[in-house]
Amino acid sequence: MTNQVGEAPLPAAFQRGLVTRRSLLGVGAAGLLAACTGKSGRPKPTADRSAREAIVNWSNWPDYIDVSNDGLSHPTLTEFTAASGITVHYTEDYYDNEEFYAEVAPQLAAGQDTGRDVWCATDWMVARLIRLGYVQRLDRSAMPNLSRLEPSLRDVEFDRGRHYSVPWQSGFTGIAFNRKATGGHAVDTVTQLFSDSSLRGRVTLLTDMQDTVGLTMLDMGIDPAAFTDADFDRAMARLTAVKASGQLKGFTGNDYTQGLADSTIAACLAYTGDIVQLQADNPALGYTLPKSGHLLWSDNFVIPNGARHKANAEKLINYYYRPATMAAVEDYVDYISPVTGSREALLKSDPDTAKNTLIFPTPAILARAHVFRGMTKDQDTRYNRAFQRLIDS
Repeated sequence: MTNQVGEAPLPAAFQRGLVTRRSLLGVGAAGLLAACTGKSGRPKPTADRSAREAIVNWSNWPDYIDVSNDGLSHPTLTEFTAASGITVHYTEDYYDNEEFYAEVAPQLAAGQDTGRDVWCATDWMVARLIRLGYVQRLDRSAMPNLSRLEPSLRDVEFDRGRHYSVPWQSGFTGIAFNRKATGGHAVDTVTQLFSDSSLRGRVTLLTDMQDTVGLTMLDMGIDPAAFTDADFDRAMARLTAVKASGQLKGFTGNDYTQGLADSTIAACLAYTGDIVQLQADNPALGYTLPKSGHLLWSDNFVIPNGARHKANAEKLINYYYRPATMAAVEDYVDYISPVTGSREALLKSDPDTAKNTLIFPTPAILARAHVFRGMTKDQDTRYNRAFQRLIDS
């Protein structure tokens, strides 16, 4: 689904189809990295047209922003345009980190405009974009509201000091289960997910390497923020054995939601926001953040090289760091707000959502959260190749 605010036509880059995941996997991670580290080097910044073109082009994941009751608009974007005079081309064409990267990487490598001024990429993809020099340093002086960034997200390993990225939404990766399919009992640990014979053939893991390997590591006492190659190999050996045992139904992206709701999936690795939304209609669904730890991730605003409206994109980012604005987004998407003060703003309009600890976690919950570390080019290639072989085997 594509949603727009304003009347200006979309740039041509938005009208192209995405590379499919299957064709992407045929290229392989090594091929992508080789294709995207060509001789062009780091391009010179593109002249910013913001002063004479009051537009900003934003690509984002589907269903990841507030929507009006009639489903025809995004109220916070409408308010931004009214306040700033900047028309937002908002396009929901970010379905998968690797798929999106496959589409824009040739243009980034050649120093060309991708047709986008800002998009939201997951932590590990941000690490790759920074490493390759494909994203621009943010002008924090133009975004005073970033002072409201949640303290635990201010200084991450892959972007010390947050010079190139700031979070749009955050979330946890944990374990979801359907009590109708588990015989009424909860699934509290990764060990149980991997070995409980009553779940055999009805367990799914995530196609995202960081999520699946990261939770496996935590269950093994390995910190995903500081692991070695040997630690990774141990986690992969365990996952290989679990798959060989017949415990798994398979690997999924966010499409686990249908199977979980209709009980064809008994338990799975899952994201908080998805489950909060599903629980509203299905009280049989449960969610566990294992005592061994869970993953904390963010999808982050980045401004690519070649963006023609950088200053307008920074105004957009600054706007969403207003507590009341982010509160309106959280009330719809049910993910974790990166903006301090948004919970207090939401307490006035929707206290039930504001008190949900999966959306506004307590300090104790955050203390058990771990961020998967950034990777070198060689590690990125090696780890993802190994994990893809597991999925395909």
